[in-house]
Amino acid sequence: MSGAAEEAGRIIRERAGWRPRVHVVLGSGLGVAESIVEGAVEVPFAELPGFPAPTVPGHAGRFLAGRVGGTPALVQSGRFHLYEGLGPDVVGAPVRAGRAAGAHVLALTNAAGGIRADLGPGSLMLVADHLVAPGRPAAHAALAGERGRGARAAGPFYDPEALEAVERAAARAGARTARGVYAAVLGPQYETPAEVRALRAAGADAVGMSTAPEAVAGWALGQRVAAVSLVTNWAAGLAPGTLDHGEVAEEGARAGPALARLLQAAVPALGRLAAGGSAG
Repeated sequence: MSGAAEEAGRIIRERAGWRPRVHVVLGSGLGVAESIVEGAVEVPFAELPGFPAPTVPGHAGRFLAGRVGGTPALVQSGRFHLYEGLGPDVVGAPVRAGRAAGAHVLALTNAAGGIRADLGPGSLMLVADHLVAPGRPAAHAALAGERGRGARAAGPFYDPEALEAVERAAARAGARTARGVYAAVLGPQYETPAEVRALRAAGADAVGMSTAPEAVAGWALGQRVAAVSLVTNWAAGLAPGTLDHGEVAEEGARAGPALARLLQAAVPALGRLAAGGSAG
């Protein structure tokens, strides 16, 4: 791990006064879920080495160190994307900082477009796997230099026990979820209807512009990784009208409380996995 990541992790630990067990990443427009953090201590990205300022609306660019359901957690509001012209090292910098701070579990969230017929706006999809659209070799570049050398198996990047823990927590919280495959595309433009048809044929259930590089980075660092997609819209060609980021963020804010309830129930269960116990 780089010196910048170690330093960022040290700063987070010192501000918090303890090591987080779970690192939660909030996607576009999902900052409403910050409300679940108790006793929050803010650590802006601008105060950490190797962190540029986020450029995408709906991404605050800060960590909140506090407790979620009594579990020490690091909640990240805002993320970096490859489409901002950033390399995989920068996109993965918050993941490495969270791991250096002490987090053994990485819980990723995102706003996504629904492809599968039962995944309309407002749906919560637990990511069982991802596929990376052609032309995005950088998404898996986080593996370079990690876990030895040479070719290696691709995952599973999403930990089965963590997935089951989130699924059970969602049921306790009264949140309906479905499992599916997340397609990661480069962006920043939304997909064309023809691209969505191709992704559906390839096995994708939802599509977005993040998550895969971070999941790979977390897995490479030995973290248990879980991911949840909040479907904010139908993917291109599956509903009338033109997609707009402002509308995506607005739907994310509207449906965000459901995700917040899920996370409030899931983080303690993931924290138990981080401590080596039963997720319950």
